[in-house]
Amino acid sequence: MITLLRPGALQALPPLSLYIHLPWCLRKCPYCDFNSHQVTRSADTGHLDVQVEQQYLNALCADLESALPQIWGRHVHTIFIGGGTPSLFSPESIDRMLSDIRARLPLDPDCEITLEANPGTFEKNRFKAFRQAGVNRLSIGVQSFDDDKLKALGRVHNGDQARAAIEEAASCFDTFNIDLMYALPGQSMDDLREDVQTALAFEPPHLSLYHLTMEPNTVFATQPPKGLPDDDTAFDMLDYLVDRTGEAGMQRYEVSAYAKPGHQCLHNLNYWQFGDYLGIGAGAHSKISFPDRIVRQVRWREPATYMDKARQGLACSNENEVPLNARAFEFMMNALRLKDGFELSRFAERTGLTLASIQQPLAQAEAQGLLQRDLARAWPTTKGFDFLSDLQALFLQD
Repeated sequence: MITLLRPGALQALPPLSLYIHLPWCLRKCPYCDFNSHQVTRSADTGHLDVQVEQQYLNALCADLESALPQIWGRHVHTIFIGGGTPSLFSPESIDRMLSDIRARLPLDPDCEITLEANPGTFEKNRFKAFRQAGVNRLSIGVQSFDDDKLKALGRVHNGDQARAAIEEAASCFDTFNIDLMYALPGQSMDDLREDVQTALAFEPPHLSLYHLTMEPNTVFATQPPKGLPDDDTAFDMLDYLVDRTGEAGMQRYEVSAYAKPGHQCLHNLNYWQFGDYLGIGAGAHSKISFPDRIVRQVRWREPATYMDKARQGLACSNENEVPLNARAFEFMMNALRLKDGFELSRFAERTGLTLASIQQPLAQAEAQGLLQRDLARAWPTTKGFDFLSDLQALFLQD
């Protein structure tokens, strides 16, 4: 008997990750466009107010329980706790949160569990306590070791705090990430070399290196900082980063990500390979596949509203199905960020589309020197990496 499948039907569901958004920061940075809010601090401890912390954990639990029918029976292979500044939450709260998750979701035995941390919230033994709570990967938002540059970025920590935080992370975690930014206000090539040399001296397993950009709806978008390097200098900086990290045994496996062998971020790889992720928490985004459709969801953005709605089982503020004519572009927006590109069979598996549907843009990208391919895989060239937006745009459909 022949079964007629709906156009775009998926033959297999992709791997599933869990993203948890903890939305508070000590202070909102002027370049940040993430959903973050200045913290309500306890008068006793100076940390996140305990009552707010517990209310938020209750809301996360209610959010997760409401979402379970959409992912029933699926295993979670990575968890990413992002923000905001998740390290504002106490290790005891992170322990409780992970216990609540394990009680409701089957996690892979070697599940990668990442927590974002900032040096401004660093205290001796705090990282060790996060490790004991079940976190096995730390991502530290350093951005720079130069006090003047940190001040220009609106960061609450200084260079000494950044160094101390990395030392503590290295003593507690087998794998950790350092976030650095380049093309900063007043930054010279010598300044960048100093930052990179300082970071590499800690022998980090993973580096994330981001170009400072003026994102919409940020303070920098309306009040750009003075002394930003010009485009040519920024390209020189990027060339230096690629060369220097390569000398240190790190591979640039994604546009902004560099790792030693065996230390790639599995959670982000799942994003870039068009895997699924359930996002819980204020403003969190989800992408969830079903045999007959792919949907994207967004949670309520304001923490107070989110907590109230989550308790009512209404944490999701909107949900939209990804139309067939948008799936190729959405896939390429992610997959072409990877140096190794994507397996051609994965495109069909994750989108429900045929390879014939993208033959024309693939050929055009190849002709323009932006992409290479063989019978099994397609990947961006060096030029394609440099002009990634142009490459991705070829897959837009009306």
